Amino acid sequence: MQLQGRSFIGRSLGTEGSRVFCAFDPSTSNRIEPEFHSATADEIDRAAHLAERAALEYRKTSGKQRCEFLHSIADEILALESLIKPRVILETALSAPRIDGEFARTVNQMRMFADLAGDGSWVQARIDHADANRQPVPKPEVRSMLRPIGPVLVFGASNFPLAISTAGGDTASALAAGNPVIVKAHPAHPGTSEYMAQAILHAAEKCGMPEGVFSLLFDAGHQVGTALTAHPAVKAVGFTGSFQAGRALMNVAAARPEPIPFFAEMGSINPVIVLPGAAHARAVQIASGIYNAVTLGAGQFCTNPGLIILEADATPSGNHGSGPAAIVTELTRLMQTASQAAMLTSGICSAYKHGISRQASDSRMKLLVNPGNDAGEFLCRPALLETSAETLLSEPSLLHEVFGPSTIIAHTRNSIETQQLIQVLAGQLTGTIHGTDSELAERRDLIEYLEQKVGRVIVNGYPTGVEVCHAMIHGGPYPATSDGRATSIGTQSIFRFARPVCYQGVPDRNLPAELKESNPMGIWRLVDGEYCK
Repeated sequence: MQLQGRSFIGRSLGTEGSRVFCAFDPSTSNRIEPEFHSATADEIDRAAHLAERAALEYRKTSGKQRCEFLHSIADEILALESLIKPRVILETALSAPRIDGEFARTVNQMRMFADLAGDGSWVQARIDHADANRQPVPKPEVRSMLRPIGPVLVFGASNFPLAISTAGGDTASALAAGNPVIVKAHPAHPGTSEYMAQAILHAAEKCGMPEGVFSLLFDAGHQVGTALTAHPAVKAVGFTGSFQAGRALMNVAAARPEPIPFFAEMGSINPVIVLPGAAHARAVQIASGIYNAVTLGAGQFCTNPGLIILEADATPSGNHGSGPAAIVTELTRLMQTASQAAMLTSGICSAYKHGISRQASDSRMKLLVNPGNDAGEFLCRPALLETSAETLLSEPSLLHEVFGPSTIIAHTRNSIETQQLIQVLAGQLTGTIHGTDSELAERRDLIEYLEQKVGRVIVNGYPTGVEVCHAMIHGGPYPATSDGRATSIGTQSIFRFARPVCYQGVPDRNLPAELKESNPMGIWRLVDGEYCK
């Protein structure tokens, strides 16, 4: 199966346009064949209108039909495993074990959403029966449920070429909810995106899904994504990427004559708070965990801990081999021994080096581990900075995310200063606390402060590694995401791509199956205030 280098407009291949680009091997900086052709304005319009027409038919499919479709996608991805894995490693320089894990996650989350669609209870069906005898006025028959929102635009992410890209969580949740999907492929891994698109299209054909239920468009820049976000046929957007790109697209979505929901995950510094007791009890262990979290995948995780808050001990033990100072010493040692790593794109690498340079230019920031500037166009080394909470409180811009293997150690003098530093933080994806049992019992306020700032609170763990499950929340207050009420990972992400519709006085024969009196789907429903089947 050869790569074509052209967009998929429904079942048809796009043209060989004049705007071309190619992927690069980050480990060598070499170009990778073939060339890929950016979608034309006509192809953008055709993909959007195909999705618009497909939406009318696809929204009528049952949960069981969507379940079969998504399981078929998972099967097709597995069938292409021998092509997908080598290509994604070539385009990203990510390790084989990392890709093995992400590949499995991609298949499993597709099946998880298949089963969610097949069960059907996610639609939140509610029924209030009529009461003609109610006084002073009769009560009407009212029923409601979640319905598909319409064609969804999904942006492939640079740092998760499988799990948050063409056949990733946004695509899986949108398809499970009954919406056609248009993917704007990330230019860093176009070959991977094409293989994944072929898997989806094969599954769509096998399951008899309407043409336009899925399209994939290529572009080296921002033109295609911007045009699709503005297209009137698109009804919602899922995005994972930088704050700058996310905010620009968010503005496009809001400025449309018909504004649409734009669900963006735009980065975070994911503070890790280490309380004194924990620092004394397990300094080396905590330093090792932080090091692994900061440097994993060259730091290219949205949950990478970019701020380590070390609270001073009010009654120092006198043991210099433990405590906050020991964490600093051990973390410095580990990061100094780290080898250079390939970043996903030259642009990400350049932004990383610029970000470290900006932070280190402040005289109050001590550069404990210098990443240098000679690693190469795609290559980087870890960076470690140290400062006081007072510095960060006076200059919050130092807390802007630097995407890559770096972190800032901030020393707080007491619990009050720790609280002040948490309060000055912008919205985050995660917040972590390391403490002893007695500290956690005494400092319950920390969780209360954090939950106002983050989407996921972690205790005695590390933020990297997002479990794909029903309870997971991968979101947070702005600017971590554009809408802190949503998650982009876990089954609750399906709610982004559905809207509630109410049916009053509608005859049973005209109702969706989920709302019919006989409950032919056997789903959980809220009937006259009580959950039942």
